[in-house]
Amino acid sequence: AGAAAEARFISSAKGKGLFATKNICKGETIFVERPVVSSQFLWNALYNYRACDHCLRALETAEENAQRLLGRSSLVLPHPEQCSIRKDLHQQCPRCQVTYCSAECRQAALEQYHQVLCLGPSRDDPTHPLNKLQEAWRNMHYPPETSSIMLMARMVATLKQAKDKEWWIKVFSQFCNKTANEEEEIVHKLLGDKFKGQLELLRLLFTEALYDEHLSRWFTPEGFRSLFALVGTNGQGIGTSSLSQWVHACDALDLPMLQREELDAFIDQLYKDIEKESGEFLNCEGSGLYVLQSCSQLVSLCPQEICISYLDCCQRERSRHSRNKILRENYLFTCSCPKCLAQADDADVTSDEEEEGEGETDDAELEDEMTDV
Repeated sequence: AGAAAEARFISSAKGKGLFATKNICKGETIFVERPVVSSQFLWNALYNYRACDHCLRALETAEENAQRLLGRSSLVLPHPEQCSIRKDLHQQCPRCQVTYCSAECRQAALEQYHQVLCLGPSRDDPTHPLNKLQEAWRNMHYPPETSSIMLMARMVATLKQAKDKEWWIKVFSQFCNKTANEEEEIVHKLLGDKFKGQLELLRLLFTEALYDEHLSRWFTPEGFRSLFALVGTNGQGIGTSSLSQWVHACDALDLPMLQREELDAFIDQLYKDIEKESGEFLNCEGSGLYVLQSCSQLVSLCPQEICISYLDCCQRERSRHSRNKILRENYLFTCSCPKCLAQADDADVTSDEEEEGEGETDDAELEDEMTDV
């Protein structure tokens, strides 16, 4: 039947777009895609959100996940058979002991970038250049996290290990690029008011840890800023949760009405208790670069043009003025989707309710929606 969608170049400003090649029915999976490169957020990993070092799939069982988030080691989850985590398949790097969900992920990481980035016995050495780089990043980029310096490190390591470097350079060059002024705005957004000094410190540490003469441009001030902006513009959030997977599996169980009501009540109360203990930080979180789209699986809701939203469900219900204010500040573009075009004549003011919170936007509100893997 052929592919349901294909990527086409639109313009240097917009980069590529995804276009349907046939009518797509509701519920039909359009395609599945793995990231070109991905990395867990550093604070997320530091706080024991255990994820595969390559694909970011959760490594804890659903029960272990719930126990940690709840701070209650005695918790027992019903229907443990609905947990999808297979600990018998987990493997570690024999040199640095980072953990993978499978032999396939361990081998894929080793072949693509891990030979360069493996810390071996220096994993806990604070003076190792890679550890210095990560500590500097953590001190600049506190939760809620939106990116990771290690995503850039894995890009460099991938090229350093690659036999066909030109092929990988072509892959990375496909991502949308920005002008120098736009790049500065993006880096400023990620690093805050002291971004120039912070960026230079990161560049020096990045160079100490990873310099390669074949990639020398990426280590210059201009090249490093461009690399940083590429990740800031194109990096997509990835979130995984063994507890969430267990809940979805439980939802699909065919149970008698009373058992269904009891299980639903248990799950509802569990999430309320976890929210009190851990707040909004429930998932193993990281970011990745995807060639075609911003999530690992895209499912059609109706047969029309394929678009990906940069806004969460709450932001999408705000006025056109407010939506585009968020987009300009965070992604440096003004939207021209059918909804925005239809509201083009609306006044460029927010509602009274929006105006009240206009200067108080929480950084967490501006984060991308996470991909549930």
